Amino acid sequence: MKIVQITDTHFSPTKPHFNGNWEPICRWIREVEPDLVVHTGDLTIDGADKEEDIAFSMAMMTELDVPVLLVPGNHDVGHMPGSHQPVNDVRLDRWRRLAGSDRFAKDMGDWRIIGLNSLLVGSGHAEERRQLDWLIETLEGRAGRRVAMFAHKPLFVDDPAEGDTGYWGAQPAERQELLDLMAAHDVALYGSGHLHWAWQGAVGATKLVWAPPTSFIIDKLEREMPGERVVGAALHHLTDTVTSEIVAVPGMIAHVFDDVVDQVYPRHGSTAPVEAAE
Repeated sequence: MKIVQITDTHFSPTKPHFNGNWEPICRWIREVEPDLVVHTGDLTIDGADKEEDIAFSMAMMTELDVPVLLVPGNHDVGHMPGSHQPVNDVRLDRWRRLAGSDRFAKDMGDWRIIGLNSLLVGSGHAEERRQLDWLIETLEGRAGRRVAMFAHKPLFVDDPAEGDTGYWGAQPAERQELLDLMAAHDVALYGSGHLHWAWQGAVGATKLVWAPPTSFIIDKLEREMPGERVVGAALHHLTDTVTSEIVAVPGMIAHVFDDVVDQVYPRHGSTAPVEAAE
């Protein structure tokens, strides 16, 4: 089975900076002929507040002639408590109305494919507990299938035992809870996006993949992270094992976020951290 993972498309009808990368990646997906496409969030530039961004972006998804499953990113449903766009009922309801559920489980042969709304993890929102209960039930009911899990945010940036990385990863207690579940239920793959870096690694028996964004790379506005700066997609081959490829898709432009940040996500003063914009 072949799964193409795309992430961080950052589409918008009014800020079309990255929309042009859609045509080459669509062409490449048709050539690859995957069984499934998974989009791991930040579908939009500002679906967290603009209905038209989600509607426009979902129309673009219909141009693919293979099944597509999506989970939201922080720009789609909001982010941490105290941020300028915290995840809340209004934002979740908007996503669910226009894009569908913010989590999914799909059985494909010997595999169960799970999508998680990582913006709920550590949010304190009532949906966080509901999602965790759903995840436990979904893992316990896998009937011997192996599991590939997808989410917007990675569990950690540098080390599974690291402290709270705030914007970038999961908080330590919630991270460990997920890692324990993954180890107990044969989760062979955890694919994420969010960082705008591409990287492969592992924790225990679980392969970790940060898929490259389709939109932009970040130069000096953030620290160096593991992996490489590339735009493209991840191609996952799920058989008895998992093999993953980071693909720099031909024809895509590696836009540099530093050059357009104040056009796409205007900062309020030059000292504002880039996290507030991304």
